[in-house]
Amino acid sequence: MKYRTIFVSDIHLGMRYSQAEKFLDFLKQNDAEAIYFVGDIIDGWAIKRRFVWKQSHSDVIQKILRKARKGTRIVFVPGNHDEFLRPFVPLMLGERIEVVDEAEYKGLNGKRYFVTHGDYFDSVTMTKKWVAKVGDLGYEALLRLNYALNFFRRKLGFYRYWSLSKYVKESVKKSVNFITDFESVLATHAKKKGFEGIICGHIHKAEIREIDGIEYLNCGDWVESCTALVETMEGEWNIVEWHSQKEFGDAKLSA
Repeated sequence: MKYRTIFVSDIHLGMRYSQAEKFLDFLKQNDAEAIYFVGDIIDGWAIKRRFVWKQSHSDVIQKILRKARKGTRIVFVPGNHDEFLRPFVPLMLGERIEVVDEAEYKGLNGKRYFVTHGDYFDSVTMTKKWVAKVGDLGYEALLRLNYALNFFRRKLGFYRYWSLSKYVKESVKKSVNFITDFESVLATHAKKKGFEGIICGHIHKAEIREIDGIEYLNCGDWVESCTALVETMEGEWNIVEWHSQKEFGDAKLSA
């Protein structure tokens, strides 16, 4: 499938539970004039704890470089997990790869979108980094439980992936309130800056919706949901769920 632009975030290469194989499959079967990587592509926090770098992680990097060589524009906006790149921005790598702290995107619909990972608008990440890192450890523990639960579910004949961590995030009141506040803060910032929309990642929750007149678009992640935000050649915005091309049948496309 060919798109005008693809936006992805939170791949977390270097983390044990990164779905790099599925993302590589997505890159092989989809193309675009431009691909925006909206933060947390490489998980520096996980690498510091324990170095895990599978061949599929290197394959993803190679595939991105290959797409750039073939003419795809690559824009990389670092997040909190790959913040080690921020001291070097803005940075050009060759003719088609640029690393920037934030970006502006003009949609075919005429709207201007502010592109940021989103961690700058997360008070916990910015003011209590140690709390964020403890939370990251807790998230990895839930992912470990996800792996075990889904192993037994497959044994019992339940093949659709189920996420405990996603269930907790969407059910616990404080978590729901945090996500709602995060989305509202980003929308307010975009509005104050004169943008009509915001494109982000960070909270691992893909979504397209309107908040106070601002179009809020979140790419999701490639640890659990395996989602990408895409703008079609006709200017339509969609979320592509690549969750189980091979396990559950065709990829799901939702708006």
